[in-house]
Amino acid sequence: MRVLFLIYGAASYLAFLLVFVYFMGFVGDVFVPQSVSHPASAGFSKALLIDIGVMLLFGIQHSVMARAGFKSFMARVIPHTIERATYVLTSAIVLALLMFWWRPIEGTVWSVENPAARAAVWALFALGWLLIFISTFLTDHFDLFGLRQVWLHYVRRTYTDLRFTERLFYRSIRHPMMLGILIAFWAAPVMSVSHLVFSIGMSLYVLVGIHFEEKGLQKALGRDYVDYQKRTRKIVPGVY
Repeated sequence: MRVLFLIYGAASYLAFLLVFVYFMGFVGDVFVPQSVSHPASAGFSKALLIDIGVMLLFGIQHSVMARAGFKSFMARVIPHTIERATYVLTSAIVLALLMFWWRPIEGTVWSVENPAARAAVWALFALGWLLIFISTFLTDHFDLFGLRQVWLHYVRRTYTDLRFTERLFYRSIRHPMMLGILIAFWAAPVMSVSHLVFSIGMSLYVLVGIHFEEKGLQKALGRDYVDYQKRTRKIVPGVY
């Protein structure tokens, strides 16, 4: 079982990585056959309802599976060693479904024509994804994606929870990954109506998700996290 768990964890990570790389192209409307904006679908109302539905599916999956109550339920049927890897794999599947079922909507909200300004927006877009990537390593990239759990099980070592630390971005804001996501979603040289619907919907999910995540962290980390909240901002340094 140790080898199977290790393979399962690695496969889940690889699946998520491939889907996420495609997702970057999907959001940026580059390098992929179907993106958040193209090809446009006929029927505004139908497309809007479908898009809201797939965003709700994504939000429900992420929120429910991250809750302590659901984790307790999963522990009855799924070994703790692969619980995180299962979350990662499920997230990859749901994210892939979101992109597959997404129905682009015609129309343009803004289009940056100035070459220098356009390049600046693309740089900001890239910065958002880079911030996400770096932030995963400031906590523990391998624990976050379930690899640490299956590796420790494979080498017969006991899993221990990560210590609470404040490194780099985390010294100023509590959710740098979420900041990166928001930047990536909104830094668009061409903002289509479809992209705007996506950015609004996913931004709302991010803000709601942060609220519930912080409640969970307060319970898990206690006074340390409460004190941390008092001296830092959520996602924008010195602002919010």
